[in-house]
Amino acid sequence: MDWNRTFAPSLDEFEKLSRAAYADLPESFRELTKGVVIRVADFPDEDALEELGLENEFDLLGLFQGIGLAQGAATGQTGQMPNMIFLYRRPILDYWAEHEETLGEIVSHVLIHEIGHHFGLSDEDMESIEANV
Repeated sequence: MDWNRTFAPSLDEFEKLSRAAYADLPESFRELTKGVVIRVADFPDEDALEELGLENEFDLLGLFQGIGLAQGAATGQTGQMPNMIFLYRRPILDYWAEHEETLGEIVSHVLIHEIGHHFGLSDEDMESIEANV
């Protein structure tokens, strides 16, 4: 690879990467996420940072917003926003630059972790899913 001509992935490229990572997840896992919207943004918004008590926008790689299945969100209520998973491109790229993992592995990890919040899974459950990806 010619790193002299390589750029960090744009938001569109990062979205394609996230779709590919999602497609590589076990089908049974993906089936349970019907209706969950996955969005890519450069950074979390101020409300998300404030709600989580974070001061640095690079401290959050992804976020699940909504009511998870464990809290009874199998069916939406009138006026309820869809459950959403956000992947934050710039913090993920920053993490990638500092660690010995591929960008695809990191995106998969963040997706599994945030989908795990939707399901109410334990860290051990999420690690088991990651081991099978």
